[in-house]
Amino acid sequence: MTSTRIKIGHGLAKVLGIKLQENEPQEAMLRGESVISTQSFVEEQPTSAEWLAELVPDAEFCRKYVKSLFPFVNWIGYYNVGWLIGDLVAGITVGASFGRVNNYQVDPSQEFVAIGVTNIFAPFLGGFPSTGSFSRTAIKSKAGVKTPFAGVITGLVVLLAIYALTAVFFYIPSASLSAVIIHAVGDLITPPNTVYGFWRVSPLECIIFFIGVFVTIFSSIENGIYATSLFPFVNWIGYYNVGWLIGDLVAGITVGAVVVPQGMAYALLANLDPEFGLYSSFMGVLIYWFFATSKDITIGLSFPLLFQPVAVLSTVVGNIISRTRDEFPQYAPHEIASALAIISGAIVLFIGLIRMGWIVNVISLTSLSAFMTGSAISIAVGQTPTMMGIKGFSTREATYKVFINTLKGLGRTKMDAAMGLSALTMLYVIRSACSYAAKRWPARQRLFFFLSTLRTAFVILLYTMISWLVNMNRRQHPLFKILGNVPRGFQDVGVPRMDQGLISAFASELPATVIVLVIEHIAISKSFGRVNNYQIDPSQEFVAIGVTNIFAPFLGGFPSTGSFSRTAIKSKAGVKTPFAGVITGLVVLLAIYALTAVFFYIPSASLSAVIIHAVGDLITPPNTVYGFWRVSPLECIIFFIGVFVTVFSSIENGIYATVAISAAMLFWRILRGRGRILGKVKIHSVIGDHVIGEDHRQIVGEYGTFDPQDNAARNVFLPVDHGDGSNPEVELDNPYPGIFIYRFSEGFNYPNAAHSLEYLADYIFARTRRTNLETFDKLADRPWNDPGPSRKATKAAAQRHAVEGRPTLKAVILDFSSVNNVDITSVQQLIDVRNQLDRYASPDVVDWHIACINNRWTKRALAAAGFGYPTESHSGMQHRWRSIFSVAEIGGSDSAAAVAEKQANQREFASQLSRAADEEAALKLADDEDEPRKASGSADRRTNVHVGTKRRGVVVHGLNRPLFHVDLTSAMQSAIANVEAREEHVQAQIQDKVQDSSTTH
Repeated sequence: MTSTRIKIGHGLAKVLGIKLQENEPQEAMLRGESVISTQSFVEEQPTSAEWLAELVPDAEFCRKYVKSLFPFVNWIGYYNVGWLIGDLVAGITVGASFGRVNNYQVDPSQEFVAIGVTNIFAPFLGGFPSTGSFSRTAIKSKAGVKTPFAGVITGLVVLLAIYALTAVFFYIPSASLSAVIIHAVGDLITPPNTVYGFWRVSPLECIIFFIGVFVTIFSSIENGIYATSLFPFVNWIGYYNVGWLIGDLVAGITVGAVVVPQGMAYALLANLDPEFGLYSSFMGVLIYWFFATSKDITIGLSFPLLFQPVAVLSTVVGNIISRTRDEFPQYAPHEIASALAIISGAIVLFIGLIRMGWIVNVISLTSLSAFMTGSAISIAVGQTPTMMGIKGFSTREATYKVFINTLKGLGRTKMDAAMGLSALTMLYVIRSACSYAAKRWPARQRLFFFLSTLRTAFVILLYTMISWLVNMNRRQHPLFKILGNVPRGFQDVGVPRMDQGLISAFASELPATVIVLVIEHIAISKSFGRVNNYQIDPSQEFVAIGVTNIFAPFLGGFPSTGSFSRTAIKSKAGVKTPFAGVITGLVVLLAIYALTAVFFYIPSASLSAVIIHAVGDLITPPNTVYGFWRVSPLECIIFFIGVFVTVFSSIENGIYATVAISAAMLFWRILRGRGRILGKVKIHSVIGDHVIGEDHRQIVGEYGTFDPQDNAARNVFLPVDHGDGSNPEVELDNPYPGIFIYRFSEGFNYPNAAHSLEYLADYIFARTRRTNLETFDKLADRPWNDPGPSRKATKAAAQRHAVEGRPTLKAVILDFSSVNNVDITSVQQLIDVRNQLDRYASPDVVDWHIACINNRWTKRALAAAGFGYPTESHSGMQHRWRSIFSVAEIGGSDSAAAVAEKQANQREFASQLSRAADEEAALKLADDEDEPRKASGSADRRTNVHVGTKRRGVVVHGLNRPLFHVDLTSAMQSAIANVEAREEHVQAQIQDKVQDSSTTH
């Protein structure tokens, strides 16, 4: 053991005859010396107690902690008469003491302990929650308190009052007590000069101060404390300037012009009157900017999401209202919508508050695209009858039924078709013309952008004017369907109706509502976050969504979320801060109070055209679908399934289908994930038309590819079936007959352990033979699942010939580079396969080498299962185990780190040379390629090897786990070395037996 601790490298090189490292200089090995001297290292596996090591303190910590619970032991021994006099005076007057004034430190944790213990035991004598008193603490400090024992004196004074003065307390006037309270809390009010100091130091924090005071006065003390942390806008509002205001005005007014007609249209989608769309639009933009995540308000770069009712969510809400009204007609549509908004908003708010915003990551892009595409098709088909003036069937049925009924009803088309189709055509013509003009005249690109943005408002105003001219004298019997009366102002302000029957009526629809509520919003946030180079906080966005939907119903709002198209408009319009939402809200407020008379004449067909035009952009274009197919054909199929279910069933079922199928596909990939059998191939790196070899190392070293001592050729391991897309012409060699390398591809846990190991075992059985062929005296003795050789002689001979050409199983190498954790089930199945292969190879043993273990707990689990060290032979024949360890160089001027640093400095200096000089040197070396490389290579090695220089090294993995390896190369070296050693040992045993037999005869 001593010699091993002194020089592991020497022992491995000289005694065992095996290299420590592949690149160790040959000269040193031939002399039986090692340029690396190292000490042994026995790796200790983590114990279960280590899991609690950070939670369970040691004895010294416990001693200090217990002592800290009773601080009086640190000073009670020094108590004296002087302290007693001071405490008597201060105790009678009251208090504690001021740390900063009296120059000592307070331990907040210990103060918490004192407060907690006091409030725990006080109720046993009738006490209620209490804490330190500012005024009485000041009195105590000024009275000359010396120690906390003054509190005992104060307690005795209170005890005297309890027993001797209670009769006097009967006559204390309540008004006088109130005066005492007012006088006491008067000193707690922050004086104006201090508030002015807040403003001078930090105006932002001064605003937070006033917010807290305001909420405390108009709500409660608890809400006042919490309110100061709920408004991210305070992080930027103090820096607001004129430039930001101009950008927000332009963006807010632009979007407001789009919001008004779309808001009314989406209210109709939700089976609500149009004014409810305006209410939701107003409350959405007004509330959201208070709670938006701070990452969405990066100064000068980002933009706020536009929080509005959108087409898909409005359709889902409309379907819920229709189904609920069919079963519970006593509830009005807006009552159902308001209750749905509050409940779904509360769910989303709860998810955000517990910081589970990551849950949106379980919804794949394919699911989102299928949901949006199917929803857009359903909405467009559902609005077509209104646009054409066709009646007589429900547009809330499955999309394919609506489409068929629309085709059947084409003969009932009315004048509405003229107002709808022409409006839809005009919308697309204006957008195309502005897009072409922006490319044709780039200098006026911003002008054409605003013209394109305002096309919806322009078309609605134009067709409203046409409708007014046609129907102003026939309001009761218009030529085509118009919007009708829209009440002025907020007519539905109040507390929403919430009762158990109403909530239970739509409870089954809540999952779909919540999913739609969040996925489009988060998709918009992430999309524009990538464009504008900032990150969004999904959890905080959930808080914003939840708060908005909770408060919007108090003004008549219904469920709303982020709008993709209007958010894009806001971004391109140059929005600067979320305050643009307030501008948009003012535009909507103006429409609610000043434009309701105009809304009367809006053609319903034109509003349907606006909806169809808006949702048309949600349909995934063909080139994107083709991109899905190129990236993942399976997910492309899921996309079509989602669209199909949405069209032939409902939007809600389409959501459930895509999410469920995506989750099932993920689980299936994990469950059926199997690894790859790897083969070995030697590769060379090429620079230009030259293979990097001995003569090219000095040039390659300039680019940091190889050190001068490194071998240019190296072994890599690739899948034997070329499943990674490698060149099929590359011939992969088995590392050694009977040795197999297996790499896990989807981790190694209980869902996929059986499938992965079954594939490994089947592959081994198909390419090896048993060590001992089993023979049975009787045919009935053979197991039913082992048919044995064919009864036909020729076929049996062919089978024997095929089997005889196969090697026996020697070793298995597992690549754990993709495995992070293992569980009991997977380890047990690995043990079962090991036992199965041991029986298959009996009486020989199968060595299990495991490389690239990334987790020490995984290593602990494998070691507990018996992996990591050699298995004894069943035959009792023992051979000397050849342990090959990976050793890392550390320390000294000759260490790898020092050499690397020196070479890095040389490369930095050499990088200042011209590339022409490098090319000239490369050509010169290329001309000399005919010279013997072996001689030059030996000369290079002699130049770089410092004979007799010792460099200290450490073993990477513990000596007690020789079958755990740092990489596949060391695992393969160890496996081959020990297989050969075992075969040599077997041959030696056979020769000894032959010699013994000859001697006997």
